[in-house]
Amino acid sequence: MAIDQDMEACENKLQGKITEPLLQNGANGTSKSTKEDLWMVYFSTFVAVCGAFEFGSCIGFSSPTQAAITEDLDLSIAEYALFGSILTFGAMIGAITSGVIADSIGRKGAMRVSDAFCVAGWLAIYFAKGPVSLDIGRLSMGYGMGVFSYVVPVFISEIAPKNLRGGLTTANQLLICSGVSLSFIIGTVLSWRTLALTGLIPCFILLLGLFFIPESPRWLEKRGRHEEFVAALQKLRGKDADISKEAAEIKEYIETLENLPKATMLDLFQRRYLCSVMIGFGLMVAQQFGGINGVCFYTSQTFESAGFSGNIGTITYGILQVIVTALGALLMDRAGRRPLLLISASGMVLGCILTGTSFYLKAHELASTVSPLLAVAGILVYIGSFSSGMGVTPWVIMSEIFPINVKGTAGSLATLMNWIGAWAVSYSFNFLMSWSSYGTFSIFAAVNVIAILFVAKLVPETKGRTLEQIQAAINTA
Repeated sequence: MAIDQDMEACENKLQGKITEPLLQNGANGTSKSTKEDLWMVYFSTFVAVCGAFEFGSCIGFSSPTQAAITEDLDLSIAEYALFGSILTFGAMIGAITSGVIADSIGRKGAMRVSDAFCVAGWLAIYFAKGPVSLDIGRLSMGYGMGVFSYVVPVFISEIAPKNLRGGLTTANQLLICSGVSLSFIIGTVLSWRTLALTGLIPCFILLLGLFFIPESPRWLEKRGRHEEFVAALQKLRGKDADISKEAAEIKEYIETLENLPKATMLDLFQRRYLCSVMIGFGLMVAQQFGGINGVCFYTSQTFESAGFSGNIGTITYGILQVIVTALGALLMDRAGRRPLLLISASGMVLGCILTGTSFYLKAHELASTVSPLLAVAGILVYIGSFSSGMGVTPWVIMSEIFPINVKGTAGSLATLMNWIGAWAVSYSFNFLMSWSSYGTFSIFAAVNVIAILFVAKLVPETKGRTLEQIQAAINTA
């Protein structure tokens, strides 16, 4: 009963308070910066999303290299399966520690740590003579990915003006997709050791770029480094921009949070944070248990069953994902977060229905010429829909809704939830498909219907609001 009352209170709060301005700012936002003044925001985002590109490169490495690595190092199927899957376990460990690292040594410091683990991982794979070195390298890369998956969107959300925050944070997912796609494409022409070396390029760009960008102003103020906070915010908004209102708002909000007891994991389930926790965790569950990792796993086989080349199908999937994610980035601060989530989840339901219908027809030997094409259409609709909203928007909202005093703990747990979901779906997908291929996609469709209801009932629109406004609206007791 208490949880039901809290959920009802949360819903009422979101429907009411989120629609009302909490703090009066100027017509142009927290500071009157021109596009020319904001070049440091764009540059800082570029540097940070090199981590996202590295993330994508790590994910995409194993697909085009399987045959070559297995042959060169004489690996069994089980040994290569461990090499592929151990990435996820590394990412889980990275997710657990990411918030503590980012809160302790800063967002830039966390990116440096993640970068170092990825460099070590690529080098271990490049020099590998057997499965042990491969697995150590892959585990190290996974840890770096887990940290990147949390700290990159958080850093971008904390440096960006409210009118650009959604689009810039979406660049994180866009560069992940680009890293995956590029690995797929160049992996067909490069040796696996050379492909490993290409993974070092974004690492070095990131490491160099971090010397030229400011730390998150919000983290600096939280650590009591007020002069550095003002300097960083001024650098991000432009030397002639008036940052007084934005700086005062951030300072006041952080001072309020600092008066609260130091947050622990159990504190996340207090009434004041319950809405944020339900929204953040719920979106991560919806994203992963909607079946994305299973669908991606089966993409190549689906195209081959339709008479298309598996390589062409995989590349087509990668290119489509990049294009649609880019469109989503352009719409994020125009259409808003909720519409993108609702449209995306609805498209995923349609994609699951089309694919499930195809498998049903195939299982009953009906419409043999139509069912493969229906499967291809379903997969493309599903991937396109996922990329338009459900792929990136949960990460954007996660970076916005948690107050800074619990952001490390809550963000780490939300990221861990995401990786656990990714592993669970990937691991169970083949068993589910053996049980019933069309039943599997029916389950995914049902999960996405539940996601639509969840978004419609509980997820607020955060477009055009400062982080402090969003968090105060959601978390007011």
